[in-house]
Order: sequence, then structure tokens, then C-alpha cells
Amino acid sequence: MKNKDAAQLLLKYRQGNCTEAELAMLESWYLNYNEAPLSELTPEVLDFARNKVWASLPVHQHKKTLRLWPMMAAAASAIIIVAAGLFFFQNTKKAETVKKSADFVKILPGGNKAVLTLADGSKISLTDVKEGSLANQSGVTITKTKDGQLVYQVNKSEVQKGGSIGYNTFSTPRGGKYEVNLPDGTKVILNAESSLKYPMVFAGNERKVELKGEAYFEVAYNKNMPFRVVSDHHTIEVLGTHFNVNAYDDEENIKTTLLEGKVKVSVDKGTSVVIKPGEQAIAGKSNIKVDEVNTDDIVAWTTDTFVFNNENLGSIMRKISRWYDVDVVCPPELAKMEFAGTISRQKNIKAVLKIMDMTETVHFKFEGRRITVMP
Repeated sequence: MKNKDAAQLLLKYRQGNCTEAELAMLESWYLNYNEAPLSELTPEVLDFARNKVWASLPVHQHKKTLRLWPMMAAAASAIIIVAAGLFFFQNTKKAETVKKSADFVKILPGGNKAVLTLADGSKISLTDVKEGSLANQSGVTITKTKDGQLVYQVNKSEVQKGGSIGYNTFSTPRGGKYEVNLPDGTKVILNAESSLKYPMVFAGNERKVELKGEAYFEVAYNKNMPFRVVSDHHTIEVLGTHFNVNAYDDEENIKTTLLEGKVKVSVDKGTSVVIKPGEQAIAGKSNIKVDEVNTDDIVAWTTDTFVFNNENLGSIMRKISRWYDVDVVCPPELAKMEFAGTISRQKNIKAVLKIMDMTETVHFKFEGRRITVMP
């Protein structure tokens, strides 16, 4: 792409008039440029980038919010989007922090990885096992589909003969994600470093599961058997709905976000709220706050996209740690900084951290799979 064409395309980008094809071209151009010397760019293009684009990126002194990438339409969410100023305005010496570590380059994105623990304690690695029938327990057949999902099929007559109902636990490691269809038809996508415990067959007057970590649920409707998700001090009750639960042990609160239907969220000490679509219940140990949110942002992880909406760096780095299976050290004073942006979770970790490094506000030191955030 010629510099003149680049400037024109950047102008369209700033005006919000780029097509998907042009956005893809812009990404390709950036990736090609990224290995080229800065001297190849003309003064005119540099002036455009610095004065018209870089200067427009907001930096708020009190909240320290840095807008790295503009939020784009869902159709373009699979493309890595970088604020136009970052295409040009970089400090090559400091960017070398990212380039030098050979170990760092080997850190790849997560993928479909999970372990199924059966009622008898035996474990099945869903990452390695081939498609087809995995187990048959007391009338319940567990199958791995061609596209990698886990599906339960229940023979009710055999189950009734079997007596007591056993429990399965479905868990993902750091760097893992997986989808399971529960015995009642409920669809669950489990995020990295998470686990879900559930009965092989739902019986009685409720469908109860236990969650650690984060999961997205599409609950099969059954008015006679409410579906309950229990996480630490927190319970969610629904009949049939779509919602997301973030209940990691290292997060301060448990967040329940509703996409469809109606959900009742309760904490152990008796406080409860009913939320409607577009709302998020943020539950502490004894209280619950309700906020309006962009639900597409909350569940973007299910389509392998990171969306940071004025999110503090501490939270961002915890997400990166879980998905890329790395250890992160982030000083408290830097953890409070806020960033906004969108990037594919299928990018190498190098692409994610390099963009933040280029803002010249934070930098990263790499020691194998250990990353330290520095000013």
C-alpha cells in the first residue's frame, strides 16, 4: 500500500467509513509495516498519524484510561483492530522488549481443552479423545461430537433401575475452553480455568449445578424444574434463559449477566435481585449491585474475542494469564490503569501485549512463562 493510499484509508477509518475489506487491508498493512523501518514513512503520513490520530486518543489523568483500539461492529470482531495512531507512532527501542524473548514467542492462544471426571472417579481428556461414545453410566451415554462438543443422552428406564444418581465434573485448564450439552439439553460453554459439577441425570424438583470460574449458559426451559447455578456464596435461579456467570476465586465479585429471559440472583445472607436482559448483577458476600452493560462485550470470549471496556489492567492481565497459561506479576499502582479495546483471542500473546507496550504507558518483562508488568 502506498503512503498516499494509507493516509486516505486512515482518514476513512477515522470517519468510521471503512468496509470490512478495507479493515482487513488496514490490518494486513500494519502487520507488514510492523517489521519495516520507521524511516520508510513520509513526513506527511507521520504528521497525519501524530496530529490527527494519536492526539485524539483520550488519556484521562485521574482514571488513566487509554483507548488502545476503537470498538468496532460485531462483523469485524474477528479482525485485530488497532487505533490508527499506533500504526505509525511507536518507540522501536521499547518495543524490542516484546521481540527479544524466544520463550515469549512460543506462548500460543488457548483452545478446546477439557477433562471429564466421571462418577467413578475416572478421567477422560476431551482434548485427546476421538469423536464418538466416551462412556455409558447407568443409562446415560456420553458422546463427543464431530465439532468437539460433549453431549449426554439419557435412557430414562435404565436410569430408574440404576438407583442413586452420580455426578460428573467438567473442567478446563488454563488455556482451555469447551462446550457441553447437559442431560436436560442445557448448553454450557466453559471458559479457561473453570469447572462445572452436575448430576448425570436431573431429578427431583430442581436442576442444580456448581460452577467455579466462568461459563455461558443457554438453559433448556422446564417450568417444573428451576435451573440453579451455585458458586461460593452466590445462587442463580432460572427457568430457561441465556446468561453468563463470572465466578473466579481471584475476582472480587461474582458477576451474572443476562442476555435473555429472567434471572434471580441471591447471596447467602438473604439479599436477592431479579435482573432483566442487558443487566449485570455484581454480587459481593452480602450485597448485590445491578448495572446496565453491553452483553455482547461480556460474552465476546465465547467467540474468542477479548473486549476491554475501560477495564483495569489487573483484570485484563488475569484474563490473559488464564487464556495463555502464563503467570503475571502486576504492581497495584499499574493494575488500576484502565484500557479499552478489542482483539482476537486467537492472536499470539505477542500481538496483544505489544500493542499495549506501544502506548508507552506500560511495558513487559518476560522470563519463560512469567510476565512482569512495568511502567
